[in-house]
Amino acid sequence: MKKLPFTGVAILFATTVILSSFTDKKNTLTNPPDEFEILVNFLETNNFINGVFPIIKADEVKKNMKNPNYHLIDIRTDSWFEYGHIKDATNVPAESLLNYFENKIIPADYEKIIVICYSGQSAAYYVSLLRIAGYHNVYSMKWGMSSWREDFAENSWLKNINNDYASKLETTLNAKPMEGDHPLINTGKLEVKDILNARLKTYFETPYKDHIVKSSDVFESPDNYFIINYNDLEKYTFGHIPTAVQYDPSTSFTSSSDLYTLPVDKKIVIYDATGQKAAYAVAYLNVLGYDVGNLAYGENSFMNNLMKEKGWDTFSKKEINMYPVIE
Repeated sequence: MKKLPFTGVAILFATTVILSSFTDKKNTLTNPPDEFEILVNFLETNNFINGVFPIIKADEVKKNMKNPNYHLIDIRTDSWFEYGHIKDATNVPAESLLNYFENKIIPADYEKIIVICYSGQSAAYYVSLLRIAGYHNVYSMKWGMSSWREDFAENSWLKNINNDYASKLETTLNAKPMEGDHPLINTGKLEVKDILNARLKTYFETPYKDHIVKSSDVFESPDNYFIINYNDLEKYTFGHIPTAVQYDPSTSFTSSSDLYTLPVDKKIVIYDATGQKAAYAVAYLNVLGYDVGNLAYGENSFMNNLMKEKGWDTFSKKEINMYPVIE
């Protein structure tokens, strides 16, 4: 797969904007240009938000360790990388990923590029940014190194799954807000590729920990956040964090659906079962200018046993393999 060329899409985008501005209620032809609307149109034209989450399991990585069409990138700290990593993985700091793709490798040479972290959450976040940048053959490894060997899991998933707030769930169907203002983006750029590059640069340089919110903070002060349950309706109605509103992972964050119901004056927290699908949405919405965080370890951080009973996506020791590492 090749990186999506900005120039061709930019031309297509400009034509689309001109034609749609006569009928669309949100005219993007403003002076100065509405950078938010420019980004939304560009990303939706390229079908970025489509409910598909490029997450692969450890067993696929293990089976393809000798496959030259697979390239592994480990974004953990150099100390953890030295402690143990998958053979032939390259250690790249998250803030250097974009430069690595642009200047160190030819991404189109690979069938799949897999980004690996501790839990799968930060890898998913940065894979989302890379896909927004046009690298459509990038994936995150589910559960991160926690699924590779038990000692990694003990430092990540196994010490963070619990059931502390399972008794505090609510089943109220909370309504989405009415459509309102969207974020104001002011990079000072005019071309879509320049606006997008400026936004991506900002979020590659921002540590992922700045986007993490703990479940204890959300349960103890839910009114401090606009809380999004990023699950289907069945899982939402079973029980969710108080005040949480359900947004469907397939369609909700498009301009023709519920994007404009998101608040611009409140911290947004998104959560799903594991935090890995949510991480993709968090990256996307941050690029669009919303203030969004990811709930650390998702629902597993507060209702792990209930999820096991329902057969939902939970972390347990059965997810841990004993695969070899380079030490």
